[in-house]
Amino acid sequence: MGVLVKAENLYIGYKNEMVIRNANFKIYSKDFVFLTGVSGSGKTTLIKSIYGEVPVVKGSLNVGGIELNNIKKSKLSYLRKYLGVVFQDYKLIPEWTILKNVMLPMLISGIDKSIAEEEAINLLNKVKLSHKLDKYPAELSGGEQQRAAIARAIIHDPVMILADEPISGLDEYSANLVMDLFIMANREKGITVVIASHSLPQTFDVNYRQIHLEKGQVHELS
Repeated sequence: MGVLVKAENLYIGYKNEMVIRNANFKIYSKDFVFLTGVSGSGKTTLIKSIYGEVPVVKGSLNVGGIELNNIKKSKLSYLRKYLGVVFQDYKLIPEWTILKNVMLPMLISGIDKSIAEEEAINLLNKVKLSHKLDKYPAELSGGEQQRAAIARAIIHDPVMILADEPISGLDEYSANLVMDLFIMANREKGITVVIASHSLPQTFDVNYRQIHLEKGQVHELS
């Protein structure tokens, strides 16, 4: 398996605080990785740095062969086409129906609207939201919005999905559906999945790696 993410002596953070210090780790193609750690340990910051939202302060962070230290905006836009991101606050467009929200990445890529709509309907069926196609985000529960956000993140078959606390606060039913969708994306589509979570889910069936963050340090747990 090829290396998809490689960090070497990586420092990331903000003006007044270095959140990650001297980190060295790799994420491989088709990996299923949990980034674990208590609140404030740097999980979200690390997810955002892989996405290019939080800049590298020192060291190297290479994603898909692209060095993120001082990356140009044009290169970053190119990289993001190959990523699917699931944010804590979902970031669904409130004025759009759920169907159109899920179609968005394919429409941006220039794929025919009818093809995008068919794939979106297929994915929404898998996350038990086929009856909510014409609803707007505000008409859905938090768990339903999260499932729609994940369907949107994987619709364009990204190389890697980055998910920030995707099952936090969800009921057991929604949490299981969300995990099943990530596992499907990994097994059937070969998508690398990276999930930030304060702890591992209680029940899931997938071979995974665990990268743990604690006090600015990054360690792989066996």
